[in-house]
Amino acid sequence: MAKKTENDTFSISELAQQLDISSHTIRFYEEKGLISPERTAGNQRIYTKKDRVRLKLILRGKRFGFTLDEIASTIGMADSEITENEQIEKSLLYAKEKLADLRQRREELDLLEKDMLALHEYLQKRQKDLSDNNKGAENV
Repeated sequence: MAKKTENDTFSISELAQQLDISSHTIRFYEEKGLISPERTAGNQRIYTKKDRVRLKLILRGKRFGFTLDEIASTIGMADSEITENEQIEKSLLYAKEKLADLRQRREELDLLEKDMLALHEYLQKRQKDLSDNNKGAENV
C-alpha cells in the first residue's frame, strides 16, 4: 500500500479555498450524502483526493444546471459505488434532456426577441406620429 503524503488529504478550509467555495457548501453536500469525509479522533473532517474529485463533479454538474438529485444519480451517493458506464449512461440521459430544454428556451427567446423588436418599432413609429401631429397643431 502506498504511503499517504500531506497532499493526499485536505482540511475543509483547504478544500474550500482550492475549489473557491465555502466550507458551508462542502458541509451541505456532505449532509446530502454526496461526499463522506473521513474523521479524525477529534471528529475533524479529513477530505481525500476522491472527495475532491467528487466535489469537482458536483460543481460541474451545478454549473451545467443539473439538480442535486440528478448529480447524485449520475455520480452515485458517497456511500455507494457506481460504475463508470452507469455514470456515462446517466450523464448522457441528463445531457440530452438539458439540450432539449435549452433548445426550447432558445426558441422561446427568439420569439420574445421578435415580439420586442416589433413593439419597439411600433412605439418609435407612434412616437414620431405624435410628434408630427403636435408640430402640425402648433402651426395652425
